[in-house]
Amino acid sequence: MYDKGKILTGLVIFLILILFPVWYNAANGKATAPDPKLPPGGGNCVMATDYMKAYHMDLLNTWRDEVVREGSRVHVAPDGKKYEKSLTNTCMQCHTSKAEFCDQCHNYVGVKPYCWDCHINPEDFK
Repeated sequence: MYDKGKILTGLVIFLILILFPVWYNAANGKATAPDPKLPPGGGNCVMATDYMKAYHMDLLNTWRDEVVREGSRVHVAPDGKKYEKSLTNTCMQCHTSKAEFCDQCHNYVGVKPYCWDCHINPEDFK
C-alpha cells in the first residue's frame, strides 16, 4: 500500500490517454464525410456501387496484375458488358476529375494511392 500514489497517478494518466480521442472528437465535432462528384448522367460502373466503394483498389490491383502478367485486357462485368481494364481509359472516362472524385475519399481516410506514380492524370492535359 506504499505505492498508492504511484498507482493512482498511473491510472489517471492511462485514462487520459485512452479517453483522449473521445474528448478530442467531442470538442472538435465530427469530420464531414466526403461528397465525391459523380459523373453527369449517371450510368453503370464496372461493378456495383457498394462493391466499388469497398473494393475498388482490389479491383484495380487485380486489373493491373492481369494486364501486366497475363495480357488480359478485357473485364466482363456481372451484367455481361465488357470494359477495357484501364484506369485512364475506363474509370477516368466517367469520373473525369481526380480532385473532385478520387481525392475526396482518399483525403478523408488519409491514404495516398500510388496510382498516379505511373498513370498521368488526364486533367493535367486539359
